Amino acid sequence: MKLTFWGAARQVTGSMYLLELEDNYRILIDCGTNMERNLEEEEENKPLFPFDASSLNLVLLTHAHIDHSGNIPNLYRDGYEGQVLCTTPTYELSRLLLMDAAHLNQKKLQRATGDSNKKKKRMARLEKKGDLYLDKQVDDSLENFVTIAFNQKFQVTDNLWLTFIPAGHLLGAAHIILETKEKGQKKSICFSGDLGRKNYPLHVEPSPVPEVDYLVCESTYGSRLHEDNRSPEEALADVIRRTCINIPGRLIIPAFSVGRTQALLFTLNRLYSEQGFKPIRVFSDSPLAHSTTKVYDRHSKFLNPESQNFKQKHGRLFDFQNLTFIESEKASRAISNHNEPCIIISASGMVSGGRVEQHVAANIGNPYCTILLVGYAAEDTLGWRLLNGQNTLRIKDNEYAVQAKIEKIDVFSGHGDQQDLVNFVKQQSPQKLKKIFLIHGEETSMQTFANRLHDEGFSDVRIPMKGESFEL
Repeated sequence: MKLTFWGAARQVTGSMYLLELEDNYRILIDCGTNMERNLEEEEENKPLFPFDASSLNLVLLTHAHIDHSGNIPNLYRDGYEGQVLCTTPTYELSRLLLMDAAHLNQKKLQRATGDSNKKKKRMARLEKKGDLYLDKQVDDSLENFVTIAFNQKFQVTDNLWLTFIPAGHLLGAAHIILETKEKGQKKSICFSGDLGRKNYPLHVEPSPVPEVDYLVCESTYGSRLHEDNRSPEEALADVIRRTCINIPGRLIIPAFSVGRTQALLFTLNRLYSEQGFKPIRVFSDSPLAHSTTKVYDRHSKFLNPESQNFKQKHGRLFDFQNLTFIESEKASRAISNHNEPCIIISASGMVSGGRVEQHVAANIGNPYCTILLVGYAAEDTLGWRLLNGQNTLRIKDNEYAVQAKIEKIDVFSGHGDQQDLVNFVKQQSPQKLKKIFLIHGEETSMQTFANRLHDEGFSDVRIPMKGESFEL
């Protein structure tokens, strides 16, 4: 079989890997949006996919995050006619995320429609990018999703078997194990997806995977260890006491709508329900997060035992006194008029687009406001600029002096750190494992992780280039 790396190769986003079997059966594992794409370096009229979409037989999806699922509608647009196999929660979360992307695309097209030179240039850029889809394309693709249970070997063809194993990173997230038989010889490969971490709110811990011949492993935190050893409850309680209780302040938490917001809301519910915290007004300002929270609640059987026990005891995972879900943009803007101490959780987590930008702009000059970053912020995003101590911040053509306090905790990061990744790989035998391929990480992080794996006795660790193929 042949494996080609078409995405998240020496970068973080755009996961997409093509596995071609001996009988020419072609499987695409993940089909994510490349958020690091540089249009200026691309040729004119370059197709979105570097392969013939109609030649694919099957698509497998590790989890719903848009950097893994975001280009699936375009795959069908370009001729793919097969199925997408994933877990039930992944299907439901993918529906939300893809529809949200379609709505954003509609807004982009509306802003680019017109006769002015500025609008024409904007439309030309969108046309060159070639990855916009609308509601209908999402609906058409979702009709072909088929859900598969965890931990049950599923026979795809006479010579191909598939198993989804809980990865812990997100509701429904899976490691994918593929087993095939070629010329009477059995071969196996594991695609890690994104690896979760232990003791994370809501999510199950990553399950062990069997020994395989080849391992494709993410490396997001390949060079880093999580800094904060406190529990999520301890870390969040400390911040709330200092910012909303000891002083009558305001706490803004930029958080991704799918996964991160639910972990924060559940942790707040635990603080109020079990640790006697006086309920402070909490605004969850993201319609996507609200819809996602309903999916989490509906599929709580996929969450960790601690969460399930809490739900059985208290009735609800997320609803608590003084929690308000904000839907309309008018209601979002009105939060600025709330004068009591409050907590605002809003997307996006990197302060890159979304309603959180208006909350940051409205409060960045308030010395009684704290902005708490709870996850990774890519270089040059507003979140990254805040973390790097900029004295001023430019938001939508306006310059603001930074007088709010800026803090960071990493207990809500959904990725396993370097030691978690090492422990995941060490489930494999260095003698049996033929190759490890590192993907989904910054190149420097991959190299650091590769060196660590060499020290652990794994001799053949590869860092593929985009478009590089390997005969397995």
